[in-house]
Amino acid sequence: MEIKGLLFALCVTGSLLADAQDINLPAPQKEGGQPLMQTLAKRATTRDFDTQKEIDPQTLSNLLWAAWGYNREDKRTAPSAMNRQELSLCVITAHGAYRYDARQNVLREIAAGDFRKSAGKQPFAQTAPLNIVFVADLDKAPGNDMMFVDCGFISQNIYLYCASAGLGTVVRGSFDGKELATVLNLTDKEKVLLTQSVGYPAR
Repeated sequence: MEIKGLLFALCVTGSLLADAQDINLPAPQKEGGQPLMQTLAKRATTRDFDTQKEIDPQTLSNLLWAAWGYNREDKRTAPSAMNRQELSLCVITAHGAYRYDARQNVLREIAAGDFRKSAGKQPFAQTAPLNIVFVADLDKAPGNDMMFVDCGFISQNIYLYCASAGLGTVVRGSFDGKELATVLNLTDKEKVLLTQSVGYPAR
């Protein structure tokens, strides 16, 4: 994406997510936030989102790093069994579907367009600003049920970041895996395990 085009999209829409191409996210802010015990006290599930308020690029970068970014050379913010790191995160917004490149802190475009109707069967998932899709690489985890446990670690990281940042979230198991696999252009060695909607709570 050219710098001029990026700045134009930011000025016109107030969000990098309006321009459906690869998105270079700002560096995640790794300091600040609320104390852990206060965050745990606020952790909750939200299904009623402000559908008009998008998640800005800095908050999205912070969220994805907290969920499954690198906090050491080859280790992540969430554990994985035998450090297989078999999971990847895809995101679906009103503007496109992307895969999170945690090493480069980039959203790699999969397809432009609004695919939120494929993100989940519940109506709120189809209008939430952001849906995160947990995808397993089965070659890295053959017969490994621990990949479901690893999903739980990442999902909880999302919950805690959202509680700290004033966002709402809900983890979901109600989705059409085949439909999502088509939208996300997954291979036959990749499987959708879980989804999670994120947005600002409706007031």
